Amino acid sequence: MLEELRANGETSLPARQRWAVKAFQHTARYDSAIAAYLAQVFSTDADAVEPPAWLSIFSSNELRYGENPHQQARLYLLNAQGGPFGGEVLQGKALSYNNLLDLDAAWRAALSIGDRPTVAIVKHLSPCGIASANDLPGAFRLALQSDPVSAYGGVIAANQTFDLETVEAMGSLFVECIIAPGFAPEALEKLSKRKNLRLVCAPDTRLSPNFEVRTITQGLLWQTRDFGDPRNAQEWQVVTQRQPTAQEWAALRFAWKACQHVKSNAIVLGQGEATVGIGGGQPNRVDCVKIAVERAGERARGSVLASDAFIPFADTVEPAAAAGVTAIIQPGGSLRAPDAIAAADAHGIAMVFTGIRHFRH
Repeated sequence: MLEELRANGETSLPARQRWAVKAFQHTARYDSAIAAYLAQVFSTDADAVEPPAWLSIFSSNELRYGENPHQQARLYLLNAQGGPFGGEVLQGKALSYNNLLDLDAAWRAALSIGDRPTVAIVKHLSPCGIASANDLPGAFRLALQSDPVSAYGGVIAANQTFDLETVEAMGSLFVECIIAPGFAPEALEKLSKRKNLRLVCAPDTRLSPNFEVRTITQGLLWQTRDFGDPRNAQEWQVVTQRQPTAQEWAALRFAWKACQHVKSNAIVLGQGEATVGIGGGQPNRVDCVKIAVERAGERARGSVLASDAFIPFADTVEPAAAAGVTAIIQPGGSLRAPDAIAAADAHGIAMVFTGIRHFRH
């Protein structure tokens, strides 16, 4: 401020705007600290679960309960003008805490894959299937084939208007919610007959917000979102003797995008623009391969494999090779990477290093 005054005799509007933001951030933190202290000293047991004072800057809705019925919960909206996901609930009872989590996971996946018609089916924050096709009904059928058993009771996200043909492709499948940028009138009419189905119409917000916040004991964790890939495919490195075929390259690119949305450790088997087997959330990568292969069944033969983090040993490659996987994509960087590469070469598998990790905890 002093430098501007000395140089120009006054301060510029952009500078004053920056200082205004800083000033109100300071006073907000000060007020929040006072409120937190007073709440700690004077609150009764009934008030003990009240959220932090700083959350009052956002509009909020009380949820029926949290992850379980004995937990209290609220939804805080960053944009007071819209509903959940900046959109509108068109049908069904109020969204639950778990509905919102699953819808968010599915919505991110459906929006991140690309511009072609894409469907993601998610349950308990884990994708059952993700697929793209020439039309939305085709994408839905492929996504459902990935794991039709787990899809029961899940949520569906589509990156394009949900049409009647897609509703008909659903058949009698029971799902909790559907989120899409729009619903065709005839699709809405047919879906309205499903009494307990919730429908959410939301704009394509992609990176809004571009950060995530999670609580830990006595603290908060903040990070930017892992959305997309900071490196493009031209920077990827083929490390095996065999290069991927054009068909394998297309499948590898899709599986790599899909893998980003699976809980670590994450393994995705893909064919074309569809997942055929997903294994995630296990403490060791080999078990994830086994789960993905089991889900895929015969469709594992001729598939490609994507791993969210580096493959440290040959023991991940061997079961993939036995199942018929022909190409693997992974970040690379393990000290034992030569072992994995040698195993891939021994089985005629093409292997690609991306140089980017996509952990999801």
